[in-house]
Amino acid sequence: MLFREFRWPLLLFIISVLLGGLVFDRLYTHADLHSLTYVEAVYVVFALIFFEQTVPFPSIWYLQAFFFIMPILGLGLIAQGVISFGVMLFNKSAREGEWQVALASTYKDHVIVAGIGRLGLRIVQQLLDFGEEVVGVEIDPHNEFSRSLMERKVPVIFGDATHLDVLSQAGVERAGVIVPCTENDLTNLEIALIARELRPIIRVVLRMFDQEVAQRVARGFNIPTTFSTSALAAPAFAAAATRSDITHAFYVGEQLLNLSEIPVSPASALAGQRLRDLERRLDFTVVLHRRGDQTDLHPDPEIILQPGDQIIVFASLDVLNRLGQMTRWPVSQS
Repeated sequence: MLFREFRWPLLLFIISVLLGGLVFDRLYTHADLHSLTYVEAVYVVFALIFFEQTVPFPSIWYLQAFFFIMPILGLGLIAQGVISFGVMLFNKSAREGEWQVALASTYKDHVIVAGIGRLGLRIVQQLLDFGEEVVGVEIDPHNEFSRSLMERKVPVIFGDATHLDVLSQAGVERAGVIVPCTENDLTNLEIALIARELRPIIRVVLRMFDQEVAQRVARGFNIPTTFSTSALAAPAFAAAATRSDITHAFYVGEQLLNLSEIPVSPASALAGQRLRDLERRLDFTVVLHRRGDQTDLHPDPEIILQPGDQIIVFASLDVLNRLGQMTRWPVSQS
């Protein structure tokens, strides 16, 4: 990118030196002052630009004019290139778009997230937590979420992701995954198809609002990782409406899985219970146990719960309701 800013002034400078050498060779020889080869004439012109005189100052007016014009022309071209180069190098804010493209060009096997809305922002943040390299694409240059991503050193390409050049700037030819997650189903599908056109092996994770359309797209366009946001959200809303203490709910096939965080209060019937006994008796799975500052993702089944503990469990709605009652009211040991 820096070379691109400097290349035209540099090219014009080289051309001016070569042409100037040709003109000087003709004029100087015609004046019969001294016989010069073309290479010598080019060197004389190059030296003149930097105010170094390697041949006697001529007495002929047009050669005298040449001696004054060449330094002005050459130094002007160099100054233009140096200034452009310096602005690009030291003032990123002046050419922020080019810097984002330059940064994205260094990425390989990265994830492209097209559409930096609330969902796109959360996806990028989660990917960063997973250690993935991410490039964002956003059509709105005034998008409120893009700035926070750039502050986290995530390059954001501003443009329409349905355009080939925009996806190329995001490095789609080198990317491993693309996640079209705009608010328009057709736009998401178009982005996915263009990405597949540019890189047939790219993995596509597609956001769709309509569940039936998502299923048809998955079958018809061979994009198995197509998610309907309404289908993903529905279980959580429905589970929350049952008044169960559910943190997350989602389907695996036809099976609804519920994830809930259960606190163990001093009055809870769970206090003093062994995890193994609870799992067998109530048919649920403990996936996390927290005690104080200690968190265990693979809790020992022999752990005895104490007041102040927290557990996260996978369970059916019926079991979660029973657990909820046990956390609120003590039960008899009979």
